[in-house]
Amino acid sequence: MKILIVCSTNSGSIAPFILEQGEALIGVGVKVDYFTINGKGMAGYLKNYKPLLAKINEFNPDIIHAHYGLSGLLANLQRRVPVVTTYHGSDINNARIYPFSRLCMLLSAHNIFVSSKNQVKSALTRNQSLIPCGVDVNLFSPVNKEHARKMLGLESDSDYILFAGAFQNKVKNAALAHAAVASIPTVRLLELTGYSREQVAMLMNAVDMVLMTSITEGSPQFIKEAMACNCPVVSVPVGDVPEMLNGVDGCFIVPFDTGYVTEKIRLVLDTGKRTDGRNSIIALKLDSESVAGRIVNVYNSIGFK
Repeated sequence: MKILIVCSTNSGSIAPFILEQGEALIGVGVKVDYFTINGKGMAGYLKNYKPLLAKINEFNPDIIHAHYGLSGLLANLQRRVPVVTTYHGSDINNARIYPFSRLCMLLSAHNIFVSSKNQVKSALTRNQSLIPCGVDVNLFSPVNKEHARKMLGLESDSDYILFAGAFQNKVKNAALAHAAVASIPTVRLLELTGYSREQVAMLMNAVDMVLMTSITEGSPQFIKEAMACNCPVVSVPVGDVPEMLNGVDGCFIVPFDTGYVTEKIRLVLDTGKRTDGRNSIIALKLDSESVAGRIVNVYNSIGFK
């Protein structure tokens, strides 16, 4: 089976969760290649149409798997190869992009949603599945905290919290995070930017907890990766985070309120324990290999040439 993954590199590179899903698909016997889109807005995407056709002729895929609605819409402009589109959240929650995603849903042979909220919002009753992106549980695994801090050059006696993104990303809502830790002088809030995947995994073992205050999310890898490292989580109720953290001791869902966020941060720091989140990830079959198997089942259901 040959799959052409179509996705954007407008951020500078292919998103890690797309690459890791591609690697997992290769691991279960799928032949994978990539077509990357450069250009913003529909006009920018349309400039990639002829190069996409050339890539299709060269690789001759059985199925195109597009990530995000705009990429899926571009892929669906050709009607020779069936398209599977995965929607990751911003393509559903952004009011300007949603109409394009909606058209993509109607054209795609199958639609994959990474969160139940977005699946419900789509109102699709056929040709759709709920499949969150999987976690590389070999990379994201528990490591002794002191060892992790030593590897990263972090102080052993400080309280560290890893924030779920770059401070300048408005969707991540760093203002709430900063306000919540302002009254806890021992806390150092770390910005998640500029790290390799290996360093992120080590960070999630080095910090006392991770914090998500985002305005919107789909099915954030950040939360699942932290869980796989048994790292405590404090998060607002966005995307599928409440479902992911359900029943995981030491992880907390909080409202968009500074006082409540601060309260749970203090509780995690006072407790000082790791969680059993990894067991939940494995029980929910959210490891990369299990998710790859479910995606292959989608490919097989389409009936390619």
